[in-house]
Amino acid sequence: MEKKNILTTITPFLVYGRPLLVFAGMLCAIAVMLNRSPLLYLVGTMLFFTSMVFDLVDGWFSARFSPEITFAELADRVMDRIVYSIVFPLVAVGSMWRLHYVIPEHSRLELLHAVFVLIVCVTVLIRDNFAHFMRGFAMRQAGEPELRELTRLRTGVAAPLGLLLYLHAFHIPAPEAASLFYKAAHWLGSLPVRDLFVIEIVFLIINFGSIAVYCRKYGTYCLDVLCFGDIHLRRRILSVFPNALTVMNAMMGLMGVFFAYQNKMTEAYLFLIGAAVFDKLDGAIARKLGLTEPLPEAQNRQVTFGGVMDDVADAVSFCIAPGWIFYICLSGSPNPAISGLPLYIPALIYVLSGFVRLGYFTLDRSPIPGFFKGLPTPAAALFVVAPLLVLPHFNEAGAEWGSPAAWVSIGLMIAAGLLMNLYRIHYIHIGRFMDRNPWFTWTNLVLMLIFVFTPYFGYLVFLQMLLYLASPLITWRVEPQAASMGGCKNNG
Repeated sequence: MEKKNILTTITPFLVYGRPLLVFAGMLCAIAVMLNRSPLLYLVGTMLFFTSMVFDLVDGWFSARFSPEITFAELADRVMDRIVYSIVFPLVAVGSMWRLHYVIPEHSRLELLHAVFVLIVCVTVLIRDNFAHFMRGFAMRQAGEPELRELTRLRTGVAAPLGLLLYLHAFHIPAPEAASLFYKAAHWLGSLPVRDLFVIEIVFLIINFGSIAVYCRKYGTYCLDVLCFGDIHLRRRILSVFPNALTVMNAMMGLMGVFFAYQNKMTEAYLFLIGAAVFDKLDGAIARKLGLTEPLPEAQNRQVTFGGVMDDVADAVSFCIAPGWIFYICLSGSPNPAISGLPLYIPALIYVLSGFVRLGYFTLDRSPIPGFFKGLPTPAAALFVVAPLLVLPHFNEAGAEWGSPAAWVSIGLMIAAGLLMNLYRIHYIHIGRFMDRNPWFTWTNLVLMLIFVFTPYFGYLVFLQMLLYLASPLITWRVEPQAASMGGCKNNG
């Protein structure tokens, strides 16, 4: 009994101690900005690390030893908001301070990273406040319980990222006789900007996905109060969410082009993957919200605003962006025999073929459930950009390797344009296949998370896309009824 009382006493300490630890860590960070003390950097790091550990275990302690205290859950959420309101503005300021005082001769990429950290921090705070509002409103209206999986996601991802950004923003090189803990902090704080970009992009996508799930779970309660039974107003409000995801699809494609200009092909590829994810989400949410079925008075309308937006976003992310990235990559080739070619021709062939593919998909009145007629544009985009990730490796080996690899990339651009419009070849809907086979999804996700930090990421994704390209040799035996199971949109 005495042991249980001690453990019960620990729970409030874990919950209420985090803001004090983070506030003390903020004071250490301010002192580091003033005098660049390695000792204060180490102390601040230890305080933030302790706060992260408390954040990871306080929920378990509360559920295990204080289940009767309903106030504990509310206090935990309030403490989370206080902690995030301190941590993320602090690391945003620290990233700018680092540019000005630590690396005044910073590169354009480092400046871009500091701006991107600011965007990530603003997104975290928006997501946290939005989730708090939606959850509180739903609980007030119908007593809907909180989404535990989203709480775990927030705790398991946001706290470690805050610590990592703190280590990077206020990083002070370790003295030679540093402790093992300081050496670990030094290693994490000096991670390449490229690796930080990858982590932050994944975190950004998780946050937008979390916002979408909250809208899907709790949005109905808000609409019941706002619309007063007006079906047209309800649909107009609901359409904002899938349309916003469609816009994010297009933005991801444009961000991929921007990173390709910075010669960051891995990051550009990740943004194209993000575009494909948002392309999948917007259709799933539209279907879940009942927006795919037209109103009775609009049965004869063949063209909708959402459909036009979706086609435009797909054209930007999966047609224009890959052709643009291809032209950027090969026109900067160190081999004059490649950079001097009219590279705009294969790029235009791919872009125009993608436009034709999207037009055919829109006008097709006899689709095959669960299958695409011809190579779908998202898969084509990921297929043609994948070899561009490994092209620098061949260029470093010399012209005898770089030139054939460049010609292969040119040939794949033209081949992908043809495959998109060979409508007799049917490709299975990979999104629905992943929904039916979670093991396949998690296996590929783990492999990509492992390889993305290595030079072999391009080889992995190129192999994955080659396997999908050859998949009709096996999937032609699959019945359309089985292939159509799932909740994804059948996009071109």
